[in-house]
Amino acid sequence: MNAALLILPNFVLIVLGLALARAFDYGRDFWTGLEKLVYYVLFPALLFRSLAVAKLELAQSAMIVAAACAFTLAGFALSLAARPVFNLDRQLHATGSQCGYRFNTYIGLAIAGSLFGTQGVALAALLLGVMIPLANFLAVAVLAAESDRSFLRELASHPLVISSLAGFAWNLAGLPLPGFADQTLALLGQTALPAGLLSVGAAMRLERGGSGDAPAGSGNAIGAHAWWLAVKLAAVPAMALALASALGITGTERAVLMLCAALPTATNAYILAVRMTGDGRAVATQVTVGTILSMATIPAWMALV
Repeated sequence: MNAALLILPNFVLIVLGLALARAFDYGRDFWTGLEKLVYYVLFPALLFRSLAVAKLELAQSAMIVAAACAFTLAGFALSLAARPVFNLDRQLHATGSQCGYRFNTYIGLAIAGSLFGTQGVALAALLLGVMIPLANFLAVAVLAAESDRSFLRELASHPLVISSLAGFAWNLAGLPLPGFADQTLALLGQTALPAGLLSVGAAMRLERGGSGDAPAGSGNAIGAHAWWLAVKLAAVPAMALALASALGITGTERAVLMLCAALPTATNAYILAVRMTGDGRAVATQVTVGTILSMATIPAWMALV
């Protein structure tokens, strides 16, 4: 119950973003601008600073990082399995499958800070900083097969991938972060999480998406969406819990590992789907439903640790 109460304010901000977007005539351009500000400026600043100044003990962190990569790859494999199981067309499979293993970094860092403070944010930034390039590599590779956009160009221009790799490189090089730069990045980072959560709520919507050879709303499409939700919110966290137990990961590391596994799909999965295939309707609905369900599933998983 205590963990749920600590997590609650983060979901209140998401609901507030949804309410503000529906109740006030800010216009879609306002929310689009906020999303871009968070995605291209605020959140990369938070990721870079968190990784650049973190005290990384690579030998001690290797096990938890390996576990995070393992459950991400397992989620990817399970997500791809939806195509033969539900006889999906190629485009729905390419856009929708990313919902089974991509994750909302905004929610993850916000909850890590609420539960575990600065240490939790640093540890979550480490795990997410590794998972972001991996998840985006997998998603772009699948989507590129259904698109004429360049795989390498898409990956190289991703702001969260660039900021994560840059933060790791700065840290490994042992470079000091100048005081003015550190303070500037800290101010941007403080803004990133509330703005990101509000934009998550504002982006929530339900849209009808097709499934190729089956009409919209058919059993195949509905079954696939249920499959991806189950993979993301149930199977992947269960695998993380099993890995943590098998590897002897305990304490805050175990809890943050579980949190990163239990996160719902990120809204930028919709952006990537639209940019690379022109149709992100199915992803928009998947992200919305997954975010709503995670308000119950994240506290439940965290209660186990």
